[in-house]
Amino acid sequence: MTFLSIHRRTALKLLASAAFVPLAGLAAPVGAEDAAGVNFIIMADLHSAYDRTGQLLAAVEEQVAASAQPSVIIINGDLFESGNVVAMRSEGEIDWAFLKALSETAPVVFNIGNHEPDIDNDLAHFVEKAQGLGVTVLSNITDTRTGALYAPAAATLDVGSQKVTFAAIGVDNLFTYPKATREQLSIPEPVKWAEANLGSQLKKGQINVVLSHAGVVADKAILPMLPDGTLMVGGHDHLDIEYAEGNTRYLHTGCWSTACTVARVAGPGQAAAFNRIDIDPEAPASAKLADLIPAVMAAHLTDEDTAVVAETAKARTNDEAGLFVAAAMAAATGADIGFIGHTTFGAGVPKGPVSRYAFNSSIRFDGTLKQAEVDAATLAAILERCNQFGDFPFARRTGDYLYAAPEAGKKESFVLVCNDWSATNAKSYFGREDLVFSDIPDLQVKTVALAAMK
Repeated sequence: MTFLSIHRRTALKLLASAAFVPLAGLAAPVGAEDAAGVNFIIMADLHSAYDRTGQLLAAVEEQVAASAQPSVIIINGDLFESGNVVAMRSEGEIDWAFLKALSETAPVVFNIGNHEPDIDNDLAHFVEKAQGLGVTVLSNITDTRTGALYAPAAATLDVGSQKVTFAAIGVDNLFTYPKATREQLSIPEPVKWAEANLGSQLKKGQINVVLSHAGVVADKAILPMLPDGTLMVGGHDHLDIEYAEGNTRYLHTGCWSTACTVARVAGPGQAAAFNRIDIDPEAPASAKLADLIPAVMAAHLTDEDTAVVAETAKARTNDEAGLFVAAAMAAATGADIGFIGHTTFGAGVPKGPVSRYAFNSSIRFDGTLKQAEVDAATLAAILERCNQFGDFPFARRTGDYLYAAPEAGKKESFVLVCNDWSATNAKSYFGREDLVFSDIPDLQVKTVALAAMK
């Protein structure tokens, strides 16, 4: 099969240490799977990325069929995307079909993220429907209307000859959930909840898997609490990370259905071996979705959605799109350097004609522009927190971060431009609250980006 690109990695022997170190690779050699172990197929932050949904399903189906081990599919939150007009108009028809097809392929464990209520503004409806498909839904979020958890916070499953315990943690920032649902949600602070609960939930003599949609900052505080040999899956921050401490493994597997990761665990306390699978949007889709996806898209996209708004010479990943827009903001305003939050960006930008639908899938949020003047030392400190992709050091990860472009050169002072959301949340993004911003009239993120693409 040629529809996916598999990066097989050699197992890295790590000395147990108190610090996390990046993994050069953790995949078991071909044919070395222990049939007594478990094959976890992991994804997160899918966000109704329909250009790859069918291909992602095909990749999962192939992995399950090819594995000597029994498989469990893990979705660590955010199946839906409220910014996708097709998802909203169709009530998530493609996403639900994808989840149903997954549940027919292997057992599915789902940790609730902040986008699960997107479709109808009631998380309880999502849980009921997903459980009706046979999905094991987990969450530590309480429904304020009933005083009960929306779903169990932990579960132990028999997988082949192994018992596997899953524990789930949600993100506690209510602002990231649909506004209409926030009064329905009571979400504990992740680190405090982990301190109070994980000790009794995770079991010796079993494979332990912690599913956290709380983000990297909380996860870094939780990791030292875990028994050695735990597999911890992160989400929410749209990152690609593989890290290890002793036999414990920590994973973020990207976003927008651009990849999934297979984690093979031989048994309790054993280190997971990671095998990342990149998903090609041009590859054949699973037969279960090949006809449905284009039909639903055609039924719900209007002429305005499909109108071509730009033409590009090359495709861009979400990271490349973020750097492109940051540079475009600087060029449009005459600033030295532009900054914009990385989760503004979703599906990347295709090569050639770009429809309004594709444009909005790539640049999820609009906003006004603001500027500030800083000295060289201040800019250098800010840049230490930016562009956290690739081999960015784990110890300096902050979760969501700013794309910064272009390089500003050497000067005594610099004018920076950013989107209004980054300026409003300067402590989180810039790492400081002493920046003095002023408004830039008549310019917005999407209009600047669109003009640059044209």
